[in-house]
Amino acid sequence: MPAPSRPFTARNVQFARAVLAAVAALMVTFSPDHSAAVGLSVFGGFAIVTAVVLGLAAGLVYPSGRRWPAVLMAAIALAAGMAGSVPSWRTEDLFFVLVISWALLSGLVELLAGIRHRREEGARDAITIGALTIELGVALLLIPSGFVQPYVIEKAGSFELTGIILGVGIFGGYAAIVAVFLGIAALTPRATAAASSTVADADNPTDPVTQSDRVTDADRGGRA
Repeated sequence: MPAPSRPFTARNVQFARAVLAAVAALMVTFSPDHSAAVGLSVFGGFAIVTAVVLGLAAGLVYPSGRRWPAVLMAAIALAAGMAGSVPSWRTEDLFFVLVISWALLSGLVELLAGIRHRREEGARDAITIGALTIELGVALLLIPSGFVQPYVIEKAGSFELTGIILGVGIFGGYAAIVAVFLGIAALTPRATAAASSTVADADNPTDPVTQSDRVTDADRGGRA
């Protein structure tokens, strides 16, 4: 007897995460202020809602034995998001500490989960997103502390490129890439129809040569 189908699937989770990443990317992109306050505000909201999605997915989507990655990632995202949502804590140092810690821990969990369940649907997507998230943490680690780079735009004036501007921008770029990747993964048609057709063809061969052989054998039996 086939198992009852679940109302939500891993593709629903992918689509929800894609939407959240797209919102975060748009907020960073269209904000003229890339300060620590704005960066932590965007990251905090993104992390908390992502934690809610993953927490619901652990109970509604994944079967027993497959829930641990979603639970761990939800706990990590919730802790980071709550810390980033305290207005008085929103400093440049906290932005880098929180986002780097979240990226390395969450990315490692998702990467290991994808590798462990690599034969199942969505495993390659988990490996890719896990690797991208780890790369986000590494990229932020490479930004020097107290980085300031003055530059001049002709007819516009002089400006400064700081470490926090780079950090918030890199997080926004990461969110945009994740949104596109998970959106495509969630909306790509499954290959189950083709696989079912192949299995059906194997169970009920329609090769004309085989059929003609069977007819010939039947005729021979009748003549005999």
